Amino acid sequence: MELREKIADRSARIGVIGLGYVGLPLAVEFAKAGFGAIGIDVDRARVGSICAGQSYIMDVPETELRGMVSAGRLSATTDFAALGDVDCVSICVPTPLRKTKDPDIQYVVDATARIRQHLHPGMLIVLESTTYPGTTDEILLSEFSSTGLTVGRDFFLAFSPERVDPGNRRYGTRNTPKIIGGVTPECTRAAKELYEQVVETVIPVSSTKSAEMVKLLENTFRMVNIGLVNEIAIMCDKLGLDVWEIIEAAATKPFGFMPFYPGPGLGGHCIPIDPLYLSWKMKGLNYNARFIELASEVNTNMPAYVATKVARALNRRRRPVCGSRILILGVSYKKDISDIRESPALDIIRLLQDEGAEVMFSDPYNPEIRLERGCLRSIPASAENLRDCDCAVVVTNHSAFDYDLIAREASLVVDCRNALPKGAANVVKL
Repeated sequence: MELREKIADRSARIGVIGLGYVGLPLAVEFAKAGFGAIGIDVDRARVGSICAGQSYIMDVPETELRGMVSAGRLSATTDFAALGDVDCVSICVPTPLRKTKDPDIQYVVDATARIRQHLHPGMLIVLESTTYPGTTDEILLSEFSSTGLTVGRDFFLAFSPERVDPGNRRYGTRNTPKIIGGVTPECTRAAKELYEQVVETVIPVSSTKSAEMVKLLENTFRMVNIGLVNEIAIMCDKLGLDVWEIIEAAATKPFGFMPFYPGPGLGGHCIPIDPLYLSWKMKGLNYNARFIELASEVNTNMPAYVATKVARALNRRRRPVCGSRILILGVSYKKDISDIRESPALDIIRLLQDEGAEVMFSDPYNPEIRLERGCLRSIPASAENLRDCDCAVVVTNHSAFDYDLIAREASLVVDCRNALPKGAANVVKL
């Protein structure tokens, strides 16, 4: 039976490599659509959780996961030999940066090598991991073509950038439009037909490189605009202006302006990292992506700016940072999730500890965090704990925090998110 027929009657078996924030929700959607789905991950704990019907991703309800596992539609394994029985495979592995800010695509390379061992006629492979333009053709196509199989005829290869926003209750895998770019028109068609089974809107583009570039444009747009508004926040501080008031007023213009908001720095796996993939790629073409580099510099320095704001606020109260008890409110990179990847809170904690502060944190989604200096456990943002600290710092504006209580009980608050009530005398804004 041809691949298109298997996709149409849902008899195609789907493999998903990488069961994190992207891979697990995708595998569940395929299972819900009636496909047999198998997730593959090197993390035995993740695989064990899935097999037990236990979700570790807040966007995947445990009842939903358990139902798919119990029905036999979803399974998980650490054994890549399972690829020999799948018709379609999505690669959803991490693509971090090295300390030198060069792309680290080793996970993609490893997944490609594993698939090559089990590549068979009629197989469709879709890379979803964010990467620089040209990766799909230069790495995956080169490796798979070396088997003697012909792309677009014997196997199909495409790139479809993930668009996952953890904790977003409005947009998930199914109702977020999906971009597809194949190596050949036949590859695009096959990938489009597959994803149309689980995503409401699928948008084809002309090539894998175009699809790769779409993702980088999306995240570069956000990174650069956040960098701009972070610099505006610094300027407003020097001018004695309230940046939040300025943004709120500017946002009343019905055209030509889109509000972005300042913060303590960038977090998550996408926005702080993905644009630097493009910057790195352009250096090889003798071009300097100046907007990206400048925005990265501004955003990277925001945790240090926050630490300086804390020091100045304490100094005005005749308190040195060294020896002060500082309570960090929120350590995840954005509100109402547990994800601490690239979270600026971790840098702020480290910087304040370097100055001798006794740093504590409160986060309803993270009972503990592991740092270079050891493990910290979350404490409640209670009246007693707020009164006991010299300064509270709102880094993440979780909905669970009682901001009236924070404004009332803390003697000093540095508010990085404009979360506290206006007019509180003990609040210093970003």
